[in-house]
Amino acid sequence: MTQHLTVVTHPLVQHKLTLMRKKDTSTASFRRLLREISLLLAYEVTREPELTTTEIETPMCPMQAPILEGKKLALISILRAGNGLMDGILELIPAARVGFVGLYRDPATLKPVQYYRKVPSQLDARMTIAVDPMLATGNSSVAAIDLLKREGARNIRFLCLLATPEGVARMKDAHPDVPIITASLDQGLDDHGYIIPGLGDAGDCMFGTK
Repeated sequence: MTQHLTVVTHPLVQHKLTLMRKKDTSTASFRRLLREISLLLAYEVTREPELTTTEIETPMCPMQAPILEGKKLALISILRAGNGLMDGILELIPAARVGFVGLYRDPATLKPVQYYRKVPSQLDARMTIAVDPMLATGNSSVAAIDLLKREGARNIRFLCLLATPEGVARMKDAHPDVPIITASLDQGLDDHGYIIPGLGDAGDCMFGTK
């Protein structure tokens, strides 16, 4: 991917996102929609894995057929809400290696605080996709990518449901080599660092918490 930001405008993605934004959408519906939309977004974020060929036999004849090359890709969920996106992607790519980065946003400073880390080995040889529904201030996302690069990751994508101009600018400044794929570039942030118009707190919507 050559551009830093890709907004996926597919009609199904946009329709499902509208349903997710509605304040009366139930927890069960939100989870289902998030899983469905993440599968659609996964098509976009996995456009560029390298292919090689392997010899197979069809019912008609032998042939050289395309197959993914190299190490299995790595999916990194930025906890806790990242798990909702990851579930849909794993339906499409069940062989992916999975890792987790636990970050929470200090409500006073809006800065990320790390509390957990477990990532696959050999990230330097894998396409690595970090997933988090919200790219708001960008602070947590930058911290997660910092960590993944320290672990050796070089070929990184960031997949989110919603992004803001502030978050995209923060990511581009810190990690210009990491493309962002999102379903929407929203208006911006309110005084508490929440996305406007957004959809509320994705983790709360997904897990039924407040």
